[in-house]
Amino acid sequence: MNFKEFFLFSDLKESEINRLKEISTIKKFKNGNILFYEGDKAEFLYVLIKGILKIYKQDKKGSLIVLHYFYDNSLVAELANLENMNYPATAEFESDGEILAIDYKIFEKEFLQTPSISFKIIKSLSKKIKNLQDVINRNLTMDSTSRVAKFIYENEELFKTLKNNKIASILNITPETLSRIIRKFKNEKILNENLNLENRELLEKFF
Repeated sequence: MNFKEFFLFSDLKESEINRLKEISTIKKFKNGNILFYEGDKAEFLYVLIKGILKIYKQDKKGSLIVLHYFYDNSLVAELANLENMNYPATAEFESDGEILAIDYKIFEKEFLQTPSISFKIIKSLSKKIKNLQDVINRNLTMDSTSRVAKFIYENEELFKTLKNNKIASILNITPETLSRIIRKFKNEKILNENLNLENRELLEKFF
């Protein structure tokens, strides 16, 4: 990993980068591996180097509620570190991936007071708050068609990459409902047969 290419560390000096490497470990994961479970203690600051990481909770019936997906070069669940709290959800890999695990106690003592790092963490947290608002809005105020339309509009490449059951899980709908809506969008020439988006303006009207 080139530490300088990651947004959080781009302003650090070479000596600081070398110290960061000393307190960090790169770990490899397979599709389906768990990074952490809900309730685990947050001992490391995690950076997703590559892969797809799903954050989810389970309801009383055992159904998964997907809160967010993380992709390459993302900070993962840093709020748990900052608040010294246990992880409020579970993180599972949806693909093979790599994680940079940073000893948080040392990071907090030696790096967190750096203004550029503190500011960038605040920006990262703000983005996650927006994502959470989107999840709440999607599940409480949108019907199934609106959810699918908004997801495709904002995640065009991911829509073509993930399997239907994964997308349905994200949107809290059944795979059958998703398939029906996709057929509808194909019939209305919003999507073509290869699931490429053909008419963004018409799709946007659905949400």
